[in-house]
Amino acid sequence: MHAGFIFATGIENSAPTIEGGRVRMDELEKCGHYKHWKLDFDLVQELGLRVLRYGPPLHRTWLGPDRYDWEFADLAFADLHRRNIAPIVDLCHFGVPDWIGNFQNPDFPELFADYAGAFARRFPWVQMYTPINEMWICAVFSTLYGWWNEQIRTDAAFVTAIKHLVKANILAMHAILKVRPDALFIQSESTEYFHAESPDAIGPAEMNNARRFLALDLNYGRRVDSDMYEYLLDNGMTREEYHFFLKHNLKHHCIMGNDYYQTNEHYVSADGMTRAAGEIFGYAVITHQYYNRYRLPVMHTETNLCQGPAGDEAVYWLKKEWANVLRVRNNGVPLIGFTWYSLTDQVDWDSALRVNNGNVNALGLFDLERKIRPVGVAYRELVKAWEAVLPTKSICLQVPVVMPHEFGGDITSVDPESPASGAIQS
Repeated sequence: MHAGFIFATGIENSAPTIEGGRVRMDELEKCGHYKHWKLDFDLVQELGLRVLRYGPPLHRTWLGPDRYDWEFADLAFADLHRRNIAPIVDLCHFGVPDWIGNFQNPDFPELFADYAGAFARRFPWVQMYTPINEMWICAVFSTLYGWWNEQIRTDAAFVTAIKHLVKANILAMHAILKVRPDALFIQSESTEYFHAESPDAIGPAEMNNARRFLALDLNYGRRVDSDMYEYLLDNGMTREEYHFFLKHNLKHHCIMGNDYYQTNEHYVSADGMTRAAGEIFGYAVITHQYYNRYRLPVMHTETNLCQGPAGDEAVYWLKKEWANVLRVRNNGVPLIGFTWYSLTDQVDWDSALRVNNGNVNALGLFDLERKIRPVGVAYRELVKAWEAVLPTKSICLQVPVVMPHEFGGDITSVDPESPASGAIQS
């Protein structure tokens, strides 16, 4: 059992659609992972890491109700098991297959739970999951900013997306637990804060600061405040739908994953418009806000910064984020892991995947030629230095992570309703 502090990276499987659903922004494709997946797993091991945020491409794997193409997943996950790398499986990352449409589809939650259950049966040795990544960001970017998927800009579409995303996440957790009762769910969720620029902006800032918690409030069955309750009901959520979240949460199986970037803090003007504020409070302050609300073990699940002209900008950011992690732990919060996201450079995140430019963003531990960046060297050294002295049990918490090679069942156990490796079920 791996009871130490969890150092991780990720291989991003974002796949939202833009241009009215006509263009799929597949980061696994853009970053060359379909071609270099074995090499990418080599790089994870080169860093000394044993945990990887990773998942198959949903739009290529999930072909229809009870129809799956497991070919790539079978290859990749068999190799992860062979290497004894424990994946935190990212099942849905910002996009759904074309046949689902988008997050306004009311059938999505139940259908997605079926997919999650089928994945868990096919890969029963997998213990850790992020069923749906950054539910709040996905809903905001798709329905308040109008950038992805639905490309709508209304509060009603936002509430619809949030309730479908969170319900799908909860139903997926229930489906996975039927296969793996000791499953651990790490919610990777963006931690945000909205700063009022003037006294007249206090109201809009407070509204945004309440709304930033909606996905996790619903996911963890926490009663929202009265303003948020009215907002939900005014924009299409029924009392019955709200009570589903209060009754079906699985908080006791969860670790709260907090993502923090320089872009997570915002200025709010009196008219409600927001703009980037840069780092003001920082990871430690905002993480305490979220921890005080939910009282769950915490994992820092995403951060990065572009390697700039000096070449050491990302290294300094890594050191700053790590200092924040240690500060949070020293303040008594059970913080159990840290992640630089992602393994390689990303593509088109300078436009938040809104435009298909092919711009390479120097955010990775390795570049797209798979050459290590200075931040990759620094992270490898950090992991080696701190891994042995940060057991999670030092703060009276032991995360019961079962490594792949310790799983006692048949790792080739596949869903009896699914076909053999590589085949497509119809």
